[in-house]
Order: sequence, then structure tokens, then C-alpha cells
Amino acid sequence: MHDFRIYKETIADAIDPSIRVEADLGYLGIEKLHENSRIPKKASKKHKLTKREKEYNRRLARRRVVIEHINAKIKTFKIMAYPYRNHCHQTEGLRHLLRMSLICGFINFELHVRK
Repeated sequence: MHDFRIYKETIADAIDPSIRVEADLGYLGIEKLHENSRIPKKASKKHKLTKREKEYNRRLARRRVVIEHINAKIKTFKIMAYPYRNHCHQTEGLRHLLRMSLICGFINFELHVRK
């Protein structure tokens, strides 16, 4: 399932309007759901990007690359890269959340130890 579809079906209404959402072009149309969102400007054959738009895209990409690197680290543990295949009992959802929390804790610890 596409990330934007998951966003719309799960947390779109729960995000506070004061929180800025910075996404990639896969989230085209997010501005209609969340006014305080930023996505890169898109070029077309007839409309080339101006220098100002290119600079905006560059600044946005610099901020987004941090979370993209963290997402890549989470995916190295394979918990988010593949479907969760354990039983779907009520407690299994909690186990998945616990495992995900532990992995994120390891990553946060690693990031803070390096600084």
C-alpha cells in the first residue's frame, strides 16, 4: 500500500495543524488535507523550475534527508521492509509495537552516542 494512502486512512485527521509536515512528491495533494505541509515544487515540460523553486527544493531536501536516513536504518532491521508475518492476535500488535520501539531506541542511542 502506498505511504500517502496509509497516511490518509490513519493519521491525516489526527495531526495537529500547527505541526509542519515535510514530504516528498509521493504525497502530492497533502496540502488539501494538511495546510501546514511542504512538498517539493514539481517541474514539467512547459514549466521549468525557477532558481527560487530549485533553492526551495534543495532546502527541503536537506531537512528531509535526516529522517530518510533514519528510515533506512529502521529498514535494515527488516521490521518495516516486509509484512509482519506473526500471528495477528491482539497481543501480536503490541509485540510489533514493542519491537519497533526497541529498534527505534537502539537507533536513537546510536545517534546520541556518536555525538
